[in-house]
Amino acid sequence: MDALTMKKAAGEFAARYVEPHMLIGIGTGSTAYWFIQALGERVKQGLQIQAVATSKESAQQASALQIPILELNDVDEIMLTVDGADEVDPQLQLIKGGGGALLQEKMVAAASRRLVIVADERKQVQQLGAFPLPVEVIPAGWKHVRRRILEMNCSRVELRGYPQPFVTDHGHYILDCYFGQIEDAHALNISLHQIPGVVETGLFLNLATEAIIARADGSIQIIRRES
Repeated sequence: MDALTMKKAAGEFAARYVEPHMLIGIGTGSTAYWFIQALGERVKQGLQIQAVATSKESAQQASALQIPILELNDVDEIMLTVDGADEVDPQLQLIKGGGGALLQEKMVAAASRRLVIVADERKQVQQLGAFPLPVEVIPAGWKHVRRRILEMNCSRVELRGYPQPFVTDHGHYILDCYFGQIEDAHALNISLHQIPGVVETGLFLNLATEAIIARADGSIQIIRRES
């Protein structure tokens, strides 16, 4: 399988997890796209569900497929969220945010009973950090935040989209932080949040309950977090 086929396989497999009358969270990105497409086919066949989207892009895709969209503020608990990831380690700790929707993704994940990650085998890592860590920041002070992050043994920090900065759905900028290897993700997450101007980080820790990994040989691997 090539990368596109693996993404499609993982997304379509995850659509089987959705049961009638579920309130679900729908992720953002190239693998979550296929989950939403498969869900749309099931809705066309009569499946009744409601969904909370993690981005305007996903909301538009779902709405076009007649999947009813609710606002996060209008729900108490989401039964199941399916989303992608940029890196997945053996303990199901994640780096997310490559698609620029990390703030809404994390809010939806935190409101979910289950977070199932869909990915292809290239996203599996033994240690987080090879993928640059996205950090969402307030535009007014991004240079100050960048300087503080560089002081944290980060080799390079880039403003996404510079000189025309990428703007998130919530009106923020994203700094892509090249840490190389993250030895202690929990400590780093806390340290980043202590910098004034940081809105959220792409470290998704102790949130994922399961991962669906599509492999090049056509197989699907299910990884569950140990409780």
